[in-house]
Amino acid sequence: MNIRNKVLSLLAVSLLFLGVINAQQDAQYTQYMFNTMSVNPAYAGSRGQLSIAALYRSQWVGLDGAPTTQTLNLHSPIRNSKLGYGLSIVNDEIGNGTVQETYFDAVLSYTIDVSREGKLSFGLKAGGNLLNLDFTKLRNFDAEPVNSNNIENKFSPNIGLGFYYHSNKFYAGLSAPNLLQTEHFDNSETDANSVQFLSKERINFYFITGYVFDLNGNLKFKPALLTKVVGGAPLQVDLSANFMFNEKFTFGAAYRWDAAVSAMAGFQISEQFMLGLAYDRETTELGGTQFNDGSFEVFLRFELVKSFQRLVSPRFF
Repeated sequence: MNIRNKVLSLLAVSLLFLGVINAQQDAQYTQYMFNTMSVNPAYAGSRGQLSIAALYRSQWVGLDGAPTTQTLNLHSPIRNSKLGYGLSIVNDEIGNGTVQETYFDAVLSYTIDVSREGKLSFGLKAGGNLLNLDFTKLRNFDAEPVNSNNIENKFSPNIGLGFYYHSNKFYAGLSAPNLLQTEHFDNSETDANSVQFLSKERINFYFITGYVFDLNGNLKFKPALLTKVVGGAPLQVDLSANFMFNEKFTFGAAYRWDAAVSAMAGFQISEQFMLGLAYDRETTELGGTQFNDGSFEVFLRFELVKSFQRLVSPRFF
């Protein structure tokens, strides 16, 4: 094994044990302002029509075994009512399939009018996740296989809730998508040197907000903020500033506090389709390694426009 492969293997093992032993928490997104239902169930139905969104994130490209995330969510208001529903699937993978966790959730929301333009939504979600861990793909620092039984499709239930206020140009939400703290153990091993504690899902609390400023007839300014709090981890603060031209082109930048800087671009291809792209560069020591080419996100949204009477127009978030 050459020096480069040794370094990559050591980094990959470090990532795996940081993610598995110390806990792989909720996935992070740079384009959270377009993927809100993944962090707040109260968002379901708020866009006024059937909305289907898919996102792919590749973290730390060039680093062997780095995390990848795929999300798919669908949500819509229920015709002529204040109820909304949604379905969400999130798949996380670390170590080229060594660790895989898939979340399945059903979402229900209820919206009340609190002013002429303002609406307050309450959301609940219920579901669970499947954990797979293949120890045959995991190597220790001596490049020897880790001796332990694999975990296959271990199911853990979960529930979450959220609150979401929105008007035509402002939104704010508070949520805890996963309220149950699930611990995964390998109880079949009796050897004290084997891996016993695998992962623990801690509660992640989110606060998200944003506003749309009219700069002129064709240009709008869209700042946004996401704050995530989770026990045992530093506070995460994401600040973004996007400009929207002619309600079709979006471009801007973001900063993840003490972690990364990002560039973003979006294009409203038609009334039905929107495409979003994002690139992150770590500001930590990891970002300066020659094997890390940054992180990429691709986002695609489809909406069945004019399906319902309760359309939200204009739809800036």
